[in-house]
Amino acid sequence: MSEQTLYQRVGGYDSIAAATDDALSRLLKDPEVKAYFDHMSQDSIRKLRQHFVDFLVDAAGGPAYYVGRDMRTTHVGMGITEGQWQAFVADIGATLEHLHVPERETGEFLGLMETLKQEIVENRADSATRAA
Repeated sequence: MSEQTLYQRVGGYDSIAAATDDALSRLLKDPEVKAYFDHMSQDSIRKLRQHFVDFLVDAAGGPAYYVGRDMRTTHVGMGITEGQWQAFVADIGATLEHLHVPERETGEFLGLMETLKQEIVENRADSATRAA
């Protein structure tokens, strides 16, 4: 018998959607990253949420196909710093802890995030510059 996918082990689509909702709530309040979302309409935030869910379901081995832009194209020009990246990862980690996601699955999800870092972080130096 083959091992279950990460998608199956975390409870499927509904669990990933719930985690996305919790994470977005944290990101929208986080002083390190919230400025990136301040200009977005509620409709744009809903679309972002769905892209995030589809991306995670797809990456975790579930039955979704992410059709959004690649991470580099999506984030180029945003000037995301190392510090902002670390704040994002901390918010994701806090969500996983809040939802009592087991250590193994937490590590795998955070590992998925880490594979995206080079495509998202533009400013490796952690400056005081914040999102405009």
